[in-house]
Amino acid sequence: MDRRTLLRRAGLGVLGLGVAGCAPRGGAIGVARPRRDLAPVFASWDRVIRTTVGHRPHRPSGFVLRPERLDDTLLVHNYGHGGSGMSLSWGTAQMAAELALARETRVAAVIGCGVAGLTTARQLQRRGFDVTIYAAEVPPNTTSNMSLAGWTPTSGLVEDDRRTPAWDADFRRAARIAYTELQLLVGRGYGVSWLDGYALRGTRPDDAEGEGASLLPDDLQAGATILGPGEHPFPTPWAVLRPSLRIEPSIYLDRLVADVRDAGGSIVIRRFGSKAELAALDQPVVVNCTGLGARDLVDDPELIPLKGQLTLLMPQPEVDYSTFGAASPTAGGFVHMSPRADGIALGGTSVAGDWSLEPDEEARRRIVEAHIDLFGRMG
Repeated sequence: MDRRTLLRRAGLGVLGLGVAGCAPRGGAIGVARPRRDLAPVFASWDRVIRTTVGHRPHRPSGFVLRPERLDDTLLVHNYGHGGSGMSLSWGTAQMAAELALARETRVAAVIGCGVAGLTTARQLQRRGFDVTIYAAEVPPNTTSNMSLAGWTPTSGLVEDDRRTPAWDADFRRAARIAYTELQLLVGRGYGVSWLDGYALRGTRPDDAEGEGASLLPDDLQAGATILGPGEHPFPTPWAVLRPSLRIEPSIYLDRLVADVRDAGGSIVIRRFGSKAELAALDQPVVVNCTGLGARDLVDDPELIPLKGQLTLLMPQPEVDYSTFGAASPTAGGFVHMSPRADGIALGGTSVAGDWSLEPDEEARRRIVEAHIDLFGRMG
């Protein structure tokens, strides 16, 4: 898959498949609402507070969810979620926990303390397991902490020509479980909330812009409303409004760590170099949630990084919406904004195979300048 295609598909995931729900499928078009007065983002270079870089663990054939025997140890794999880990983790975690039930002994080790590892630990604990998490890094230093985070279940996840009916069924089950779990966390101090998202368009969206929508059932995303000239405050003729779930990583991951510990789980700082080291653990069940680390740990060369970076502006509590897109096709292209308690997150990168953790200054300038232009022209 070429870089341009990858960028486009990654971008479609940012607002829950972008405009995929705009086509009149299953009542996806929302009832028109009165125009909202939206607070503009104060986008300027003097409000930039930091830039972070993370690697999404991408596999062209999608995430891995399967059991493996290592002598007397049951090894369950749960990794390779691309940019969809925050979205799908509760679902694949439940499915991994169900595979772990093949062993009668309810003692398990989880390898990894990002969102996949933490939700897997919780799903195991719900099923009576005594859980120990082993990880080289813990929040706030995990890859999950670097994510934009939201309901983006198809972002950087799988290439269409590598999908199989069995994998699609697993994806849809995982998405259905996770969508419900995340909704139940809203308003409970987990940093999960509903947020209006606006996809900005120069032309009226049509069915052709729904590429990839068939992967996600209609009922697993809120309906979209197409807004024409004068119906929104942005400097583009058209905008597509779709509410979606937002996740604030620092709040969310810290709460999950606390939940694991409150349920009797423990966290051990340790790095593993081989399957043999996993098999040597005392726990008879080991769940591999190492993300990109699985490339070397279990010899999966299909795993590659999708490098992404976020530049954060000073927080603005009054900004209660997100955007996807620029004021014009030539003013930044693939860019997006999402507000969080710790800052206004600006993004717009997805580079396959780039292992660097250094920010790309050209991309940073493109993204910030595009938002300065967008919000400077907002009416």
